[in-house]
Amino acid sequence: MTTDTSKPPFFFRPKLADAIKNYSRGDFSADLAAGITVGVVALPLAMALAIASGLKPEVGIFTAIIGGFLISVLGGSRVQIGGPAGAFVPLLAPIVLVHGPQGLVICALVAGVILFALGATKMGVMIKYIPYPVVTGFTSGIAIIILSTQLRDFLGLQTKLPSDFVGKIETLVTHFAPNWPTVMLAAVSTLIIWFWPKHLGRRLPGSIVVIVVAAAASAFFHLYDRFGIETLYTQFGEMPRGLPLPRWPSLGYDAWRALLPAALTVAVLGAIESLLCAVVADGMIDDRHDSNQELMAQGIANIVCGLFGGMPATGVLARTATNVRNGARTPVAGIIHAITLLLVLVLAAPLAKHIPLAALSGVLVVVALRMGEWHQFARLGHWPKSDVAVFLCAFVLTVITDLPVAVGASLILASALLVKRLSDATQVSAEDEVTHANAPGQTAVGKNIPDGVMVFRVFGAFFFGAADKLETSLLRAGGGLPDVLILRMRDVLVIDATGLDSLEDLLEKLRARKKDLILCGPHSQPYFALTRAGLIEKIGEPNICADMDEALARATSILEKKKTT
Repeated sequence: MTTDTSKPPFFFRPKLADAIKNYSRGDFSADLAAGITVGVVALPLAMALAIASGLKPEVGIFTAIIGGFLISVLGGSRVQIGGPAGAFVPLLAPIVLVHGPQGLVICALVAGVILFALGATKMGVMIKYIPYPVVTGFTSGIAIIILSTQLRDFLGLQTKLPSDFVGKIETLVTHFAPNWPTVMLAAVSTLIIWFWPKHLGRRLPGSIVVIVVAAAASAFFHLYDRFGIETLYTQFGEMPRGLPLPRWPSLGYDAWRALLPAALTVAVLGAIESLLCAVVADGMIDDRHDSNQELMAQGIANIVCGLFGGMPATGVLARTATNVRNGARTPVAGIIHAITLLLVLVLAAPLAKHIPLAALSGVLVVVALRMGEWHQFARLGHWPKSDVAVFLCAFVLTVITDLPVAVGASLILASALLVKRLSDATQVSAEDEVTHANAPGQTAVGKNIPDGVMVFRVFGAFFFGAADKLETSLLRAGGGLPDVLILRMRDVLVIDATGLDSLEDLLEKLRARKKDLILCGPHSQPYFALTRAGLIEKIGEPNICADMDEALARATSILEKKKTT
């Protein structure tokens, strides 16, 4: 992941501050066209994502307006568009079911604080260390969950479906009674959006065409009265014509504590999606985003969205790509996108009541189908088995449990498998003779080892997953501990506390038997760690040698002294 690692002159410096320095009329014209277009694109998505999360459609619009505005004004990317995201749907729907909309407010507030803290402490670069199989696994799982949330509206079912995936499938099998006109409208909407020509989609998105035509048909032909096709009005009532007033949630301490894991997951998912999106945007406009600034902006946006009763917000790839393709140059385009949505809410809210839920379902089905990393399933046979296990763990647990469990379990599994992989790569071997040069991979050329001296070469990370290999290799060598033990460490790039403890334990065993330890060629990180742990002082500076010539000479000197005493 490419990030801007240079330190800005100010701690908090949005991209907008730099973008408007030489802002021109041409820039504004380009941003105006892009902002209006992406605002139109965002409208049906915002409503559909809110409904899929168990909320009223206007909540998605509130989030797109407030979150989109603040992420553009305060963010670290020139062209990123913020708003509600499909990745949050599987997480938010159960929260709304158990705690109601106020639970979602708490989740957004806490996630916002976490995101701001991540950015303020310069932790934005840490997101790149989340393994690719984890990201692709839960992304595909989220796509399946989104598809399952659309079963009721797509099929026109009257039966309420449970929040969990397995429960949805069981209920669907036992209570399958679709409304066929609804199914037909949803299917046609999906096909039109899926096959809508790309050259038209840049200026006139297929989703908007579907929503407008379906709403007009619903109004003129009374589709609900004649065919039972549900609309926004029949399901949710009238939409408000403006933003709500900010309000603090009234839930107690137990609710805040119960929602903390979900809020943490929202923060992690939001950070991943937003920063991956920013990287893609960088490639499209040849720019570099500031990941820490982006996270701080997201944090503020989520806090404000929560206070206004909105959903969590993040940077979203589809809307960002639409923004760039339509000529956006600066964050002003994102601001115009938010203003466009606000004008639609104020001026056209009464017309939105005619929009069929089946048409919005078609919009979200296409989002889910395009979101899933389906091609990765065909490539699993070419992946290492450990990565396949992590991918499937993230995918399956996302579908059958929930996102906090899936993300946590897959990250733990990925970490455990990484430790095993590093441990397997670490080698400790005895050497009968050593090369005069110290080049890695060079064969021995006859540097003889004196009697009473043993040389062991350590290769790889000397950490908790491999620290026991040194003792195991010493036992396998037989003959007990030598008078002088030389450890060749030029191939050890990193050592941790367990490795340090293992070396200290070895040193104590040698000292208890009046024997010596020599370290040969330690790199800077191991040397610094040894110094901080006090081991350099315990071993003695003369026993820290730069190369094997010096180490063998030191070993010979020690042996000669022992003979004379």
